[in-house]
Amino acid sequence: MPVIAVDKPLNLTSHDVVNRARRARGTKRVGHTGTLDPLATGVLVLCVDDSTKVVQFMEADSKDYLAWISLGAGTPTLDAEGPVEEVADVPELDAARVQELLNTFTGPQAQVPPQYSAIQVGGQRAYAVARAGGTLDLPARNVVIHSLDLLGVYPGVDAAPRTFDPQDWTPAKTGHTFTLPPALGEFPTLLVRASVGSGTYLRSLARDVGAALGVPAHLGGLVRTRVGRYDLRGAVTVDDLPGATGIPDLAALDFPVIEADERMARELRQGKRPAHTAQGRHVVTLGGDLVAVVDGNGEQLKVVRAWA
Repeated sequence: MPVIAVDKPLNLTSHDVVNRARRARGTKRVGHTGTLDPLATGVLVLCVDDSTKVVQFMEADSKDYLAWISLGAGTPTLDAEGPVEEVADVPELDAARVQELLNTFTGPQAQVPPQYSAIQVGGQRAYAVARAGGTLDLPARNVVIHSLDLLGVYPGVDAAPRTFDPQDWTPAKTGHTFTLPPALGEFPTLLVRASVGSGTYLRSLARDVGAALGVPAHLGGLVRTRVGRYDLRGAVTVDDLPGATGIPDLAALDFPVIEADERMARELRQGKRPAHTAQGRHVVTLGGDLVAVVDGNGEQLKVVRAWA
């Protein structure tokens, strides 16, 4: 059964897309590998039927984004849902200095998640508490930001580019045009191309970049252009879900491959630990078919998940 990359439209939750996929594919077994906020668009990876087995191996995939960071206005959700609850004058922005600042945010770091997030503390969802007027003490999480490239500084979201060259996701006259949420006002906006590790919140990054500049900030728009092996160029629309072919489980797993013989495949499916010199996580195949995902210690293989 396939793994399908969908181009999530604006104003749908990730769960909305999963529900549409369930109806379109005639199955209740649909999962996704990483939530995308309602006001964000772009790549949402769905796993259908038996492919839900591979979700656990894809949740740690790195992700690429285009982010419109609006400075001088803060919102409770840290995005364009609003309302604006804090404003400040933004100092003159020099692109080179902004890029230097963005460079300080790359690498491993601790990031405090947004109050409006699906994180649970003591059995409570942070966003549910936030909507009821409360706050939770959300501990900082270890994340990695691989790169942040400033593509431009603009007077506001509406003045910033929305059409991009899909080869490198830089602004272009023709290419892929995105729909962003309505702007909350004309606030100086940074257009940033970001590559981040799993668990990184771009809304938190917007907040933190603003704080480093001494002003409140929010995410005026967000597009996810890549998740692991899946690029937006190959994503299908929600309307195309019924006939989408997707790709098979094996192609979805980004690990080196061990080709097994019949005996090794049988032992792995029985939960045994056959001898092998491989180290680290691998995919095991037999005749091109997926047998298992394993962890090797240089002496033997331990099954993480097996396929019949």
